Amino acid sequence: MSVAFLADPTQYVIDNSMGFSAELNYVRSSISVEHLRNAAAKLGIEIPDGQETEAYLHLLQSAEAVMRRIQSSNEYIHPSLSPLATTKPRTYWEPGKEENPLNAWRYCCKLMAAEPTSNLLRGKTIVIKDNISVGGLPTTVGTFTELLCKDGNLPASPIDASVVSRILAAGAIIKGSSTCENYCASPLSYSAASGPVHNALAPGYTAGGSSSGSAALVAATIIHRKTGQRFGETVDIAIGGDQAGSVRNPASYSGIYGLKPTYGLVPYTGAVSLAPMIDHLGPLAANLEDIALLLQVMAGYDGIDPRMTPESPLQDQVQNYPRILTEFRNRNLKDSERIGSGMKIGLLTESFEVPGLSQEVRETVLRSARSFFAAAGAEVIDISVPMHLEGSLIWTAATRTSMSEWACQGKTSGHLSFLPPHIQARWPPDQRMYELLTATNPAAMNVMLSGPFLQEHFGPSVEAKAHRKVFELRAAYDHAFTQVDILVTPCAPTVAMPHPKMQADGDGPESSIMEKLSAAVGVTTNTAPFNATGHPAMSVPCGFGRAEKHPNQAEVLLPIGMQLVGRRWEDAMLLKAAAVFEEGRSALSSESSDS
Repeated sequence: MSVAFLADPTQYVIDNSMGFSAELNYVRSSISVEHLRNAAAKLGIEIPDGQETEAYLHLLQSAEAVMRRIQSSNEYIHPSLSPLATTKPRTYWEPGKEENPLNAWRYCCKLMAAEPTSNLLRGKTIVIKDNISVGGLPTTVGTFTELLCKDGNLPASPIDASVVSRILAAGAIIKGSSTCENYCASPLSYSAASGPVHNALAPGYTAGGSSSGSAALVAATIIHRKTGQRFGETVDIAIGGDQAGSVRNPASYSGIYGLKPTYGLVPYTGAVSLAPMIDHLGPLAANLEDIALLLQVMAGYDGIDPRMTPESPLQDQVQNYPRILTEFRNRNLKDSERIGSGMKIGLLTESFEVPGLSQEVRETVLRSARSFFAAAGAEVIDISVPMHLEGSLIWTAATRTSMSEWACQGKTSGHLSFLPPHIQARWPPDQRMYELLTATNPAAMNVMLSGPFLQEHFGPSVEAKAHRKVFELRAAYDHAFTQVDILVTPCAPTVAMPHPKMQADGDGPESSIMEKLSAAVGVTTNTAPFNATGHPAMSVPCGFGRAEKHPNQAEVLLPIGMQLVGRRWEDAMLLKAAAVFEEGRSALSSESSDS
């Protein structure tokens, strides 16, 4: 495409050789010298009058013309992302409060593929986190409708995310989208525009975030099957997103399994990004078998997501995780062997020293890891990675400067990528946006405020240095993996805590900004580092702890999660290690009951 200028500097010609039109187009530009001067002033530059101003004005007008041409062109939907044909038209509804007591559902539907290509998930019900595109459903990213569209009518997604198509093709029943935290920017579950998500074990307590609804609905299914307690519709399995622990921490608080796979194993295409370097999608389930099954369905190169690397397997080369797990559980052992024989488990020393870790969580994770792994024949040792204590700081420095550009502005990654076309978030922020987010999720507002501040005071150089530090951090963990097969850390640092007071509560003053944020401080200290380095990590239920007493609740015991971390691309080893842990727990329980 070339641009020719006319004698009148407010007109120009676009010669379109790129396929828009075979004709020359004469367009009158609204870009003036004042626009040029304002753009230059923001860079601290003053352009002299005369030929320099005229030349740069022409170039700005040319750039505007190109962008407006693309802006007005037809949208393109990648064939791989076209919604899969379903048995019935794609319709959805918002459940009423009586149908949604945990506030875990955002939208409900019932989607089944018209012609599934496998039976891997046949009959399994599943919910999709509300930052992942499901064709025919809106995507709210946990925030307010008015921040996503001007007319109050949220557009339905014209695409199925790669993982959604794969799940449908495997025979699953998608029952809807789950509530997620406002802009996916909270590790707790009080910030969604639709209201707090409640822990299935204790209403009024956090379910963790940002995949809050996904965890709550899986946990509710377990409780319903054990006790008959009803929660409205629930699901067998769920998909969450994880940038700092947003699959693992909700799993920890809810007493279920949650896996963040190796970075690049599962395509992120069709999901809203928080920062491309740390974006992961992962499964949540009540048992290991469903984690393995869902991982097999989701994993594999999709040809679109730039997060995937030459190490990412093609879809037909993805490991058969369910079979690996089954064969490992059922393999023939010699007389002197136990299921964990030959496996080395490292208790990551520094992870038990992080600020904010409760004594009860520390002792429960240490005690259960040492006793259950040893009971199954694994060797358990202490191992030190001093740099782990810097991990969450490196994560922050490597992402915070640019995070609002990805998460709030919808910026592309710089690599060829396909962002969800129906999501057009409001930008720049205004006073109304500030007030809404300050009242619900000040962490999201902090992301928006800190971006331009950090750009101005540090520029890109510190962010780039932090990326280099990620390689150093990865190398530190990789060195530890030359001595052990698995690293063990606490997952969430405490059991679930009560929600902070919000405006809608109506009984007592609303919590302050710092009161809302202080509860979240330290929640991701042990999980975020592995988002940066890309190692697979999973929360495994390992015990219960006494919860802070809620004014409206009797004293309760709530779950504690243990995080298992593996070598990159050895996600199957995490499944094996969790199976060893389960076997050891079962063996000790049997011995205890026999005695």
